Amino acid sequence: MEYKNIIKAEFVSRPNRFIAHCLVKGEPVTAHVKNTGRCRELLVPGATVYLEHSSNPKRKTQYSLIAVEKGSRLINMDSQAPNSIAAQGIEQGVIRLPLEPGESIRQIKREVTYGESRFDLQVLTTRRAFFVEIKGVTLEEEGAALFPDAPTQRGVKHMHHLIQAMEEGYSCCILFIIQMESIAYFSPNYKTHREFGEALAQAQEKGVAVLAYDCHVAPGRVEAKGPVEVCL
Repeated sequence: MEYKNIIKAEFVSRPNRFIAHCLVKGEPVTAHVKNTGRCRELLVPGATVYLEHSSNPKRKTQYSLIAVEKGSRLINMDSQAPNSIAAQGIEQGVIRLPLEPGESIRQIKREVTYGESRFDLQVLTTRRAFFVEIKGVTLEEEGAALFPDAPTQRGVKHMHHLIQAMEEGYSCCILFIIQMESIAYFSPNYKTHREFGEALAQAQEKGVAVLAYDCHVAPGRVEAKGPVEVCL
């Protein structure tokens, strides 16, 4: 996934979850934050951020905040990116679903409704249909990637829906797209939301595949890199 017209800036403040005040060459600008999560450990005053400039005159803000430096690590924080990263990674064979010998992928569909649920991807193979739910991960602590960074009842609900689909004969996968690289392992963030971690472990016990992949990240580009160990 690529971005255009990338500009380096300094983060100043975030008055609400949608807006960030930044400095570009010392001049104040307002940017749309493409991540409604807390991101408190990322968006700190003085942090180096990367903005995408839009030439669309109808936009309220001409900039979108898409990445931030945390120490020596660059983190993509565009919450809309993981679905595209996942679809492209699966299509290119970088992200590998647990397929059987001789099984191959025929088609990838996005935003597929199933009962009361809407899964991010449906991957049709030569033998079956996979429902894939995708979660973007931007929280890192001591080299480990953690999800979520805030309680997510929606995430718990998704785990239960994946279990239900498994019980009705579908194959299912929860895929964590870690929007940074050089990660030691992935783990659910039990201290922030134990219920999600327990729901994830239950889903794995019921047969839902739990995968995590990190990403190559540059100011204007992000793409799937390779598998990361999952520790539940």
